[in-house]
Amino acid sequence: MTRPPVPEGLFAWSPAAGLRSVADTETDEPLLVADSWLVRDGRVRGLDRHRDRFVRSCRECGGPPEYRMLEFWQAMTAALPRTGEWFPRVELTPHHVRLRLRPAPPLGSTVEVWAAGQPDPRTAPRRKGPDLAALARLRARAVRAGAQEAVLVDPSGVVLEAATTSVLWWENDTLCLPPPRLPVLPGVTLALIRERAEHTGIPVTHRERTLTELADREVWLVNALHGIRPVTRWVGGPANAGPAPRAPEWREWLDEKAPEPIAPL
Repeated sequence: MTRPPVPEGLFAWSPAAGLRSVADTETDEPLLVADSWLVRDGRVRGLDRHRDRFVRSCRECGGPPEYRMLEFWQAMTAALPRTGEWFPRVELTPHHVRLRLRPAPPLGSTVEVWAAGQPDPRTAPRRKGPDLAALARLRARAVRAGAQEAVLVDPSGVVLEAATTSVLWWENDTLCLPPPRLPVLPGVTLALIRERAEHTGIPVTHRERTLTELADREVWLVNALHGIRPVTRWVGGPANAGPAPRAPEWREWLDEKAPEPIAPL
């Protein structure tokens, strides 16, 4: 017998009780790990990759055994709505494993970026979760400056990523991204784009670039929520945004062909 999806809200999970509705104040703890993705009418891009990243991160910070995390994942997946647009987040805190089921916010197709080059405030740049509050404050500063996102740079000014997105760009016909030795989050959407490029014969390389060196180039911010958003304006920085002739076709592929159905209830 199948169970209907849980409603919007926060749900703690245990092996004995499954998912249980809780108030935010009931589990007011720091985030050790988090992961989120867009659900659109029961379809998701790279859900297995989000699972692997979440389970791996939980293991690295001393979370529950992997078999328990997979049990949680099965229960969580069964609870995801199969209609409408949603932006669920799975969370590990010191004492809880949780599902935060949220309607998706409005989606964007382009993005204006605060190009002041913000120092990286993260304490765990390769693990999503612990630094979400600091990154939210940084993004709020970008909004006050008239942008929608903020770029993080290392001490030498090399672009790392943005507050909630990976950064990639085109140099002639080559798809470029920051080297993995830099403190960047292993982005699921970035990996999907990179694999498609490699499978279709497009050169992919790692390069270090400052904001000035990204002037007039086609630059994309990519994440699980919005997919691909070409940068249309650099706010308060030295760079001019370049045209983005490749973005429409890649967005169509990512939004319409990459998502896969969630397993049936």
